[in-house]
Amino acid sequence: MSFDGFFTHAMVHELNTTLSTGRVAKVSQPYPAELIMTIRAQRHNYALLISANPTYPRIQITDVPFTNPAVPSNFTMTLRKYLDGAILNSVEQVGNDRIIKLTFNTRDELGDSQQLVLVSEIMARHSNISLVNAKTGKIIDTIKHVGSDQNRVRTMLPGATFVMPPKQDKANPYLPNQIYSDLTREFTDASELAKNLQAQYEGLGHDTAKDLADRLLASDHLPTTYQQFIKQFEQPDAVIIDDKKKSFMAFPPVSADEEKLQHFGTLSEMLDNYYQQKAQQDRSKELAGQVIKVIKNELKKDRRKVKKLNQQLEDASRADFYRIRGEILTTYLGKLKNGMKSITLPNFYDDNQPLDIELSPELSPSRNAQKYFTKYDKLKTSVSYVNEQLEITNSEIEYFENIQNQIDLASPSDIQEIKEELKQEGYIKDKQKGKKKRKVQVSKPEEFHTSDGTLVLVGKNNLQNDRLSFKTANKNEIWLHVKDIPGSHVIIRDTDPSEDTILEAAQLAAYFSKGRDSDNVPVDYLRVKQLHKPNGAKPGFVTFTGQTTIRVTPKLLKH
Repeated sequence: MSFDGFFTHAMVHELNTTLSTGRVAKVSQPYPAELIMTIRAQRHNYALLISANPTYPRIQITDVPFTNPAVPSNFTMTLRKYLDGAILNSVEQVGNDRIIKLTFNTRDELGDSQQLVLVSEIMARHSNISLVNAKTGKIIDTIKHVGSDQNRVRTMLPGATFVMPPKQDKANPYLPNQIYSDLTREFTDASELAKNLQAQYEGLGHDTAKDLADRLLASDHLPTTYQQFIKQFEQPDAVIIDDKKKSFMAFPPVSADEEKLQHFGTLSEMLDNYYQQKAQQDRSKELAGQVIKVIKNELKKDRRKVKKLNQQLEDASRADFYRIRGEILTTYLGKLKNGMKSITLPNFYDDNQPLDIELSPELSPSRNAQKYFTKYDKLKTSVSYVNEQLEITNSEIEYFENIQNQIDLASPSDIQEIKEELKQEGYIKDKQKGKKKRKVQVSKPEEFHTSDGTLVLVGKNNLQNDRLSFKTANKNEIWLHVKDIPGSHVIIRDTDPSEDTILEAAQLAAYFSKGRDSDNVPVDYLRVKQLHKPNGAKPGFVTFTGQTTIRVTPKLLKH
């Protein structure tokens, strides 16, 4: 089920039951298109997530932790000004659409009572969140500003009159007798009936329509079946269906296989579980925009440099070309005349075969010979420098590829640490330069447990990796890392782990690496005391000897 009109109906019921008459305690905007309102209700603080993210728009109560930006957005400041301490009067759905109105009672600057409405539109890329004055109908602010040049029908800007999205020409399925009054045509195929229902009735997603069609086709009494169906949205049994394609529903569909269902106490708990990995990755990449741009530019520059250095090495490999000509010219110097452009001389390195040698007519015979020796010396001298630069540049490429890998599995807090690392390394300009900077607190590594309960720690970025390997870990504990490709530092918190524990930790190390999509990944493991960090090395870089290598298939362990 997508977040369709029926699911919205169920969520509105859940939010009303839990949050109604609650007081707004805090407003935050941890991500560009997502709002968190902390509401104190029933002697408990609830974090209400309202998302206008085009990929994962929704509204729910969340327990997933978040980190606020250092500087709040203008929209956040507006909501804090108008809604701080406001009482949530009601949560309402507009028709059976994916539009939710949260009505708040508060007081204006003069102390007079006023009513404000926060409108959440859950409509993919058109999703938005708007704060509206209920009396005047004017928009106070929106999380996404939409000018008349973008939408002629609806201007979503402060001061404009709020207009609801155009209503579809479909019937509201919650009106009495609507859903079954005109089902006079005989349907035998559930898919065909589902399409017919979607075409006629508001708020029916594909999965909901299919489940309703299945129930109606199996029923002898349509009104009773339909009433039972819509009643379930107010008494949901939230489930995630782990089939070919993972999906969620407010209650198990009639055709569901119970073994493939995962049940949850509330719709919000279920959405936290369903979206946690997908939404976190999306949020991370959204926050990592600057980081990704910097890494792409640096990689492009480094790869171009490697190509140039390799060309210089190839040129240097032809150094003997110049030495041989210089030596032949020196041997037969008496045959050279001023102003000659070329000369053919016997090559004593090749059975005295004739060799054509180019000359510079403006140079004397001895200077022509010296020119070839100078070119030879320059190329030979450059080899050690070019090889040194190649090693440095390839190391930097490996460093940035490792960060790219970390971003793929990073949480939003990890992104902040990666950004701070790039500032420290000078790749991102630090706007706080010259000011007193707040010391960055490195977050804790991720924790997992093997089958026998052994704790395994995984660094999610280079700052975590360094801290984990050289500060947290005991010298006799086991350190793991994928062989020769970017990946996380992994520590088994045991000085004498079983072979099964080492195998499971190696599978985890492979999962948190660039090789996570491979079936056969080599992983090195050794004791922490065998690690060494060279002076001046970049964060996350280590050297070691005496490792053992095993091959595994990547696998994520339980937290």
